[in-house]
Order: sequence, then structure tokens, then C-alpha cells
Amino acid sequence: MAKSLRVKYVCSNCDTPSTSWAGRCKTCEQWNTLVEQVEVNTATAGGSGSILKTSNVTTASKNTLPRIITGLVEADNVLGGGIVPGSVNLLAGQPGIGKSTLLLQIAYNIAKNYKVLYVSGEESPQQVALRAERLGAEHKDLQLAASGVTNDIASTISAGNYAAVIVDSVQSIALNEISSAAGSVAQITNSTQLLTAAAKSSGTALLLVGHVTKEGSIAGPKVLEHIVDVVLQLEGDRYGGFKILRALKNRYGATTEAGIFEMTNKGMQAVDNPSAALLAERYITDGSIVTATMEGSRALLVEVQALVNPTSYGYPKRTASGIDLNRVNLLIAMLERRTKLKLADKDIYLNIVGGIRLTEPAADLAICMAIASAAKGMQLNKNAVVIGEVGLSGEIRHVPYLDKRIAEAHKLGFKVVVGPFMRSGRKPSTLTSVSNIKDALNNFLK
Repeated sequence: MAKSLRVKYVCSNCDTPSTSWAGRCKTCEQWNTLVEQVEVNTATAGGSGSILKTSNVTTASKNTLPRIITGLVEADNVLGGGIVPGSVNLLAGQPGIGKSTLLLQIAYNIAKNYKVLYVSGEESPQQVALRAERLGAEHKDLQLAASGVTNDIASTISAGNYAAVIVDSVQSIALNEISSAAGSVAQITNSTQLLTAAAKSSGTALLLVGHVTKEGSIAGPKVLEHIVDVVLQLEGDRYGGFKILRALKNRYGATTEAGIFEMTNKGMQAVDNPSAALLAERYITDGSIVTATMEGSRALLVEVQALVNPTSYGYPKRTASGIDLNRVNLLIAMLERRTKLKLADKDIYLNIVGGIRLTEPAADLAICMAIASAAKGMQLNKNAVVIGEVGLSGEIRHVPYLDKRIAEAHKLGFKVVVGPFMRSGRKPSTLTSVSNIKDALNNFLK
């Protein structure tokens, strides 16, 4: 019979330990700060251990197993070429975004060559089977189980009967030795550590589903992201638009790649030409500007829409969807100071079409021109793509991967690209360089 683990309670504010839980810490007198932790005896550390068995890098590299291909090209690119055997991968995202659907599709594709186990702590095997039937993801080597006990799941992984095990989700499982409920800090930390140890010892690829908070960060302690090898985030609008899979952490590949999917009745499907899909229903009018953003290592053309109306109240309204509102307010202030635009009495609404979220400053010039276009009722005199970072002095600054952005614009039939001056290399014939925001507005808005 396994020796039970001792439990202690530690104040998250002052780190004072306690043998029992209390509503208030006796040392710092803060309420609800005592957190349950598993106590590890370190008195004999170094005395009862054995000498580690070592191997040189060359020998270890020869014993490396090939990656497990997920069958979804976009997911394989984000992972760096597939799932590494023995790795622990965490997939997080908003409720209903498609985490379970994506992992079930991956499990089905892996089951064509290996045995896979899908463990659900939230659904019964019958409910998971219904989703598998709808997705056409039924296979004899895809096994289903329902369990919320971490000890049982870890024992199953340690047996080494499966090449990959999916646990949905890490917030719904609990260790027998810890009395707190599933989803608590102690349960998440210790459950993940136990499952990780089992996966590493047996060489089983482990995929965990993680919940997120209302702010969008992964629920639970930050140590959860440090324990695992790969942290994937599935982003997008749960009701439509593209779903973007990003690697926030990847010990076996780059974190600059992004996979673009679209939810269909057959599950997640890769989008072959996302730029064309995003611009397919574009209506050319004032306030509509196309820019080129980078999603991972690929360029993507998206439409920036702006609407400017006289305010009906004393305080103008600023609303932005798909971009940081603080960045928009900064650019509005710059436009008022560096150009003749008067926006202090205007309501400004900004939207990035298709559920795409812009996080890089390369979209600054497109945002400025969209706002100016909507405010003056003007359009671009040429159907152009606009690229460039804008400084507070109104200068247009260089952006990375300019050649890739220009190539993507040319591929979709755009003949003109408005952007910054190139630092080096041959200037493409389609690039029209501008030095400041005033020149861009005067020369291209008619």
C-alpha cells in the first residue's frame, strides 16, 4: 500500500506554514490566503539517493523517437513537426472555442498508426462517442474512458500501452491524497506533476486540456505552464470566424508559428487561403483599408474598418474590436496633433474583420488611414494595401517581413502597397514609400 502524502497549508501572502486550514492567517492576518500543499520530506535528501546514470548528447540523440504526426498540417507546423513522444502538451482556450473537437480529431488521426486513449473528466464515454460519430472520428484503436482520479490516469499512462493520452481537462481531475476539490491550486499542481512523471517514464505523449479565466489567461497556478513542455492557445470568436492555434511555449520548436482553422460540421478544417477568405465579401467604401499582418511566419491580409460620427454627448465614444483600444486612442491623439483632423467631437468605431486580432504595430498606418478616410468621407485613390508603424511624431517606421507582406498583397491582385522606406535590398515596384502620416493622407485619400 502506497504511503499517504502529508499535507500542509501555506499562506500565499507571507509563506507561513500551518498544519490545519483557517480562514485567516495568524501571522499577516490576511483572509483566505492559506493554500493546501503536499509536504515533501527533504531531511534525507542526498543521503538516500543513488548516483545518476548519465549519457552523452550523441548517444541520447540516437535514441530519440520520431515525432507523432497529428494528421492536421496546421497543428503539426505549430508543434514543430508533430508531437514528441513523452512530451506534455497543454491546450487552452475559451469555453466552446473547439478544444475538445480539435483534440478528438488529432486522437483519431494518431489512432490510425498508434493506440490512443481519450480520458474525460467532464463527459461520459457515450457523450464523447457521440461527438466522435458526428466528426467521423471513430477508430478501433481510439479508446475512451471517464475518470476524475489522477492516480488511476497516471497508472494507466505508466503501463505504456498507449502512444498518446488525452486528458480533458486538468481542472477536472484530483489526487486521492489531497482533500481539496478538483481545480484548486494544490490539485492542479500535483496532478500535473504526477501525470508528467508518468508520461516521461513511459514515453507516452500527454495532451492536457486547460481552462481559462474570464481575463483569458490559463486557469490555475503559473507553475502549470512551467511544468509542461508545450503550451498551445486556441483563439478566435466562438460564434464564427477563424480559430488561430498559437504556441505560447514550445521546448521542441518555434513559438512564431500559427495555425488557422475554421469550424465546420465536420470539425476543425485548415484554411488554405485565409487572406482570400477574409477579403471575399469586402465592400470598398470610405473607412475600409486593407493591411498585411503576420500570423506566425505567414502574411495575412485583413480589412480594417472605421466609422466616424459626430458625438451626441459631451464625451466622444471610442470602441475597438480586434485591436487594443489603448493603441487606437494613442493613434487618434497623434492624428489630431500631427494633421488637420478634428476628432475630439467624434465617435470612432474600429473593427478588424473576420475575428482576427491585430497585436503588432505594423497595422498603425492602416488604422490611421481608415479613421481619416471615414472622417472625411474619402477613399484610397488606388485599391492598395497599407503597411507601417506610426510614431508619435507622425513618422512611418519600418516593419519586419515587409517582403513577405508585399508578396502576399501581389498574390491577391493588389498592385500598390503603401508603406515605409526599405532599409536595404531592392525596392519592389509595387511599394510606394511614405515618410510621414501627413504625406500618406494627402497623397492617397481622394
